[in-house]
Amino acid sequence: MQVIIIGGGAAGLMAMATILELNPTTQVTLIERNDGLGKKVIISGGGRCNVTTGLLDVKTVLTKYPRGNKFLSSAMHKFPPQAVVDWFEGHGVPLKTEPDLRVFPRSDNGHDVVKVFEELFQAHHTTVLLKAPVIRVEKQGEHFAIHLKTQPEPLVADKLILTTGGQAYRQTGSTGDGYAFAQSLGHNIAALAPSLNAFHTQETWPAEVAGLSFEWAELSARTKTNQHFTGPFLFTHKGVSGPAVFALSSLVAFETYSPTTPLMVNIDLFPNQTVTELTLQLETTMSANPKKDFGNVLASLVPKSLVTVLCRELKQPAHKHASEVSKKERTTAVAWLKGIPLNVVGRGAGDEFVTAGGVSLLEVNPSTMESRVCPGLYFAGEILDVDGFTGGFNLQASWAAGHLAGESIAAAS
Repeated sequence: MQVIIIGGGAAGLMAMATILELNPTTQVTLIERNDGLGKKVIISGGGRCNVTTGLLDVKTVLTKYPRGNKFLSSAMHKFPPQAVVDWFEGHGVPLKTEPDLRVFPRSDNGHDVVKVFEELFQAHHTTVLLKAPVIRVEKQGEHFAIHLKTQPEPLVADKLILTTGGQAYRQTGSTGDGYAFAQSLGHNIAALAPSLNAFHTQETWPAEVAGLSFEWAELSARTKTNQHFTGPFLFTHKGVSGPAVFALSSLVAFETYSPTTPLMVNIDLFPNQTVTELTLQLETTMSANPKKDFGNVLASLVPKSLVTVLCRELKQPAHKHASEVSKKERTTAVAWLKGIPLNVVGRGAGDEFVTAGGVSLLEVNPSTMESRVCPGLYFAGEILDVDGFTGGFNLQASWAAGHLAGESIAAAS
């Protein structure tokens, strides 16, 4: 049986490795438009490659996917994070779990992750075609014809796996071609949008506190469903970024916002305290330090640089003695800290590269990853309408779906 995989990213690599290990006699060809495999895998996590998540409970892991969590259930149970860790360590890549539960190679080098597959493919003497853009794919009876830009005659396959990724970070080869291939074979594509991005704000003051981070804050977006997420974030020269921002951006991926129609986002720096509790804390400090400047009292709650912004934005008397500050001024300051208002006008680069939307999940069998409308066609990875939060969840989904697609094909060989 001839199998062709289009796309040498995480899902394609794992699909091919799985077929080779479960059924070595299967003829598998991997086609990649780049000059090397796993470009996106290598640069993920700042080049360290956040392989998977340290969360081990599959039900909990599945809550980290705003789209596609139910669809992923079968693949994730068959190849959960622990199985991914075991697979890589069993193939000579020691991993480590960091305090935030992100899992990386101990070497902190994404190249080591891709090297495993390169060596595996060489050992099995498989065909890997690099710098080989696919022009189009066709279903011809029971077979698939794959037309390459680099070859006059099409390649023919009994089974075809599309793992071409999304359309985020086009320099890695994720140009969205796979959507056109899927459509030509009868599939529908759910609306596409960028996800896991930073927020650029209308306000310019974040640049004054760029680099200032908070380990625990609640970010809320005013939408029809009023999305919110709690976690770490930081201010940047253009707005805000960090895990909580990326997660919120995923939840509002299909919202339209721009300088003319900004998205209102509020940041609660004290999500574990009510307004009443925070007010009491502030008043207690003020009562104990009546001659202390109000700005210095506020600095007991948040860094001085942010106090400077607060006082200017609210026209607060930073140098007035605490005993002279009115109740209204205290109330206004607390309200700001419990809901810093920001007008988000654009998207910035995040630390992952994900496209929300993709091949409709209604048209793919979640137990096998085979198309319901085109027998012999399989999907895995970001080309599907599946995306997760930052923290190794998107690579985990690709490993799991790629493994299931490969397992299904190996079983059918």
